[in-house]
Parts: sequence; structure tokens; C-alpha cells
Amino acid sequence: MFINTIVSTEDLAQHLDDPSWIVLDCRFTLTDPEGGRQAYLKNHIPGARYAHLDEDLSTQITETTGRHPLPDPEEFAKKVCHWGIGVNKQVVVYDDSFGAMAVRAWWMLRWLGHPAVALLDGGFPKWQREKRPLTSELPEPGKGRCACLPEPSQIVSVDEVLRAVNTGDQLIIDARPERRFTGEFEPLDPVAGHIPGSINWAFDENLDLDGTYLPPEALRENFQALLKGRPAWQVIHSCGSGVTACHNLLAMEIAGLPGSRLYPGSWSEWIRDPSRPVATGE
Repeated sequence: MFINTIVSTEDLAQHLDDPSWIVLDCRFTLTDPEGGRQAYLKNHIPGARYAHLDEDLSTQITETTGRHPLPDPEEFAKKVCHWGIGVNKQVVVYDDSFGAMAVRAWWMLRWLGHPAVALLDGGFPKWQREKRPLTSELPEPGKGRCACLPEPSQIVSVDEVLRAVNTGDQLIIDARPERRFTGEFEPLDPVAGHIPGSINWAFDENLDLDGTYLPPEALRENFQALLKGRPAWQVIHSCGSGVTACHNLLAMEIAGLPGSRLYPGSWSEWIRDPSRPVATGE
């Protein structure tokens, strides 16, 4: 049976030699784009391939896109095959930032049509704390056969978000820290604030003190309080560039509230057009 939300460090450790399990190291820092790759080369979970947020999980930025535009599905599928991911392969993704980066790979593989993907709960820090195996050895390139069946219904376009702003028929949940949401502090984008009508739920609210996800019942209680009776399919997830928003989307899946969708362009795309409205404050 495949796992499609989170997987424990214990379960992954038991499958390190299992050829049907593929591991992706997604460590990345927005302020140091090469830091994650250098950390990977120093040591990583045995067998893990490296997935770079800018180079592998995004495509070239244009005048109208956000900071991490989605790549062409066919091109992304080629990389997925090169990583050895294919039919009947269980994928595990991890990072060292509480899942904030790796959730992008988790969501993208599902979008591509590969549901058997799970986030390593607690990530690389928990793996290290438990003194589990590490290596600097690089794995051989894989030869997977991954179906490229992208599901467009999982994506919300900027026009759909604008309609939601005007009608209120969708709930937009912003995963950025509160100070960025309110516009008090903006270290990455040229305009501060948030999409009008959106609410703030910083992704780290999904985490327990040890960096693992809260139990499903706690996540469900939290998100039901945010939804106020709305069904999950009326939820649009946003953030700065379509990365940490996936953390809230995964939290809803763990909570048994499937069907919410991602606005991949997020705030950094929204502000590309000055005619789109901007809100500040709470």
C-alpha cells in the first residue's frame, strides 16, 4: 500500500535498501540558492537524489510570473524519470526546514499523476537527531517510467483568484508568516501585503514542537475553524511563490480534508500586475 501524505523516519529507515522506494533531498534556502545542494553533497540520506527548487521544481521567471513558476509537465517528467521514479515506486521527499521546501516536490509529483509520494515527517533534522545513516555517496542515475498525466484541476489561475477576490466564493489561505501577510515586513518581494479577502495561516502552525506535523485530529480542528463550514474544494492555497502553500495543502490532506487547490504563482505573481488589488494589515 502506497503512502501519500507523511512517512516516519522509522518507516523510511526500514526501506533504505528497498528498490521500490525513491528518496528526494529537497533542501533549499531562498537567500542561498546553492546552500541546499552543498549540504546534500556533504551528506544526505543514503540513495537520495537532489531536487533543486529553482532548477528542477521551477522554470524560468518571466515578466508575468511569480518567483517559482511551474515547469512544463513533460520536461518535469523527464527529470522524474531520471530520478528513477516510475509506476509502483514509493517516493519520499525531505528537507531541513520543517517540510517548507519539500512539500513543493510532494505536490508536483501528485500534480504530474504520481500519488505515491510522502513527506518525511520531521525531515533531515529528525533523521540526524536519531543518528540514522548518512552518506556523501551519490546514487547512480535512475531509469524510471513515470506517466505524465498532469491534473489541471489541482491548479488555480490568477484569473480564478481575482474572481474569488471579487465574489468571495473561495477561501484563500496564505501560508506566509504573519508579518509578511500584514505587509509589516517583506524581505523577498517588491510589494508588501496580501491578496484582499485572504486569511493568514502560517505553515509552521501545522507543526508540533519537534518539527513533525500535528496529529490529524488537531489539524482537522484547526482547519475546520478556518473554513467555517466551507468544503475543502472551496479552498485556494497561496504563499510567496507557490512553495510553502503546499504545506497547508498537505496538512488538510492529513486532516482528512482533501480537495483544496494551489495557486502556484501566489503573491509574487499577483503583484506583477499593478491593477490587481493589494491589502495590508490583518
